[in-house]
Amino acid sequence: MKTKTILELLTLSSSLYYIARDTQLLDKIGEYSEKGKDNFNKLMSEPQLDENGNELEFVDRIVAKTQELKEELNEKIEKQVVKFYKKINVAHLDEVKALHEKLEKLDATVALLEARINHLES
Repeated sequence: MKTKTILELLTLSSSLYYIARDTQLLDKIGEYSEKGKDNFNKLMSEPQLDENGNELEFVDRIVAKTQELKEELNEKIEKQVVKFYKKINVAHLDEVKALHEKLEKLDATVALLEARINHLES
């Protein structure tokens, strides 16, 4: 009888813990959705104009905002990639191109110096 009661209490306590955890999760989701809804309402309440001075429609606003967020995300990703390359000390394509151009200039300079030396020797 005591074992059955202990098992029931354990089951009940674990169920209560699980429900409390779900409640916290739902509260967090509700909080985030309220913040998102407020931001969305703020975005949609501000009139946006196109290049002709006409007010954009709802879908056009969403498309414009999506494009803006996409560009911001691409910039952030690019910054993180450059930061990562510097951290692991891998040459970025721009650096490789710059070094290649510098090498070509140095080769041209060496060729000119050799021509001068040959001219002075003769």
